[in-house]
Amino acid sequence: MGSGFARKKKEAKMMQEQFSKIQGQLTNLEVVGSAGSGLVTITLTGEGNLKSIKIKPDCVDKEDVEGLEMLIKAAHADAQKKLKDQSPPGLSGLFG
Repeated sequence: MGSGFARKKKEAKMMQEQFSKIQGQLTNLEVVGSAGSGLVTITLTGEGNLKSIKIKPDCVDKEDVEGLEMLIKAAHADAQKKLKDQSPPGLSGLFG
């Protein structure tokens, strides 16, 4: 029982260290998604939280709010794809 338990304890400690390292990488990661040739940009943190949305005045048209909504959704999808692509292996499934 002693040697098997010690091995499991060591494996658990290694997994915890790897998790902490990955968590640190995600904390520092930021991705920017865009749509409409940069008319709308969205920045996501490594944890997938929305950090900022930037909308160029050129695309604000009160007659076409639906078009702006579509650009925001497209920029968000682009940012999520980039986040998935840049995430450490094994965690990409967390982001859609």
